[in-house]
Amino acid sequence: MNFDAHSDILTDVTIKRLMGEKNVFKKYHFERLKKGMVSGAILAVWVDPPYTDNPTARMLQVLGAACEEMEEMSDCAGIVQKYDDIDRYRNEGKIAVLFGMEGMSGLGGNVSLIDMLYRLGIRHGMLTWNEENEFATGAGSANAQRGVTPLGIEALKRMEKLGMIVDVSHANEKTFWDIYENTQKPFIASHSNVYKLCPVPRNLKDDQIRAIAERGGVVGMNAWPDFIDENEPSAEKLVRHIEYIADMVGTDYICFGFDFCDFLSDATTQSFQTGETISAKGLEDATRIPAFVNMLEERGFRREDIEKITHENIERVIKNVIK
Repeated sequence: MNFDAHSDILTDVTIKRLMGEKNVFKKYHFERLKKGMVSGAILAVWVDPPYTDNPTARMLQVLGAACEEMEEMSDCAGIVQKYDDIDRYRNEGKIAVLFGMEGMSGLGGNVSLIDMLYRLGIRHGMLTWNEENEFATGAGSANAQRGVTPLGIEALKRMEKLGMIVDVSHANEKTFWDIYENTQKPFIASHSNVYKLCPVPRNLKDDQIRAIAERGGVVGMNAWPDFIDENEPSAEKLVRHIEYIADMVGTDYICFGFDFCDFLSDATTQSFQTGETISAKGLEDATRIPAFVNMLEERGFRREDIEKITHENIERVIKNVIK
């Protein structure tokens, strides 16, 4: 079984529901996830381009679409609000879905709205996507000296008190270290690779990887080609990122956060795409995950380590944080 710690399926759900469709998850995504042996996933509420100029309006659209979709997908997926829900849904043959926030620009700096998100079922969050906002500074900012703001520190404390997983993917370096200094629980980088192997701002430097491991968090391996290799992104090249982290800190701190974009429109992906393609060879969509897992075995990873990487490590963090 596989747990994908980052998916933008809710973006597709929102777009299609606004066009009048229903049952989007079941019609377009469920079978592909099952073929990929995905038994759990974090589905992110993301303010997608070109809607970043009015993040609150888009955030509300996505939240509304997600809440409507919840009822329609109840026979094939369940929303995780506490750790025990994961096994319960799996035993029922359903995908365990954890709702998350890929950036909190839509809150407009209102920390109390984090409680509202929690009551809606949100159990995960990043303070920022790539932008600067009232809480923190994203990887797309040119201001390397700006990190987490005082409001952001309040937000982090609120998230940890409620039991929400803090995610540093999309944070710039200053924000990363400010989060490290102002949290106590395990935190994650849900979809970030190794900077040493692919030097882009969204990837993690060695000291950042060590800090996540020290805290008991996880790094989610990202299939987005721009973060795998500058020249020939592929599944085999992503295995190298896993090997690099495993050699540095062991296999207890690695998970999957594939960030598949095969269902997103060109208008969305072109705003942040730097390479020629939106998919890495051999990791085009969720159905390719089992073949990717087989590569790990072929490269000499033990079965117990593969189980950790595919689902046990991220589930350990969920258990430790959301209870």
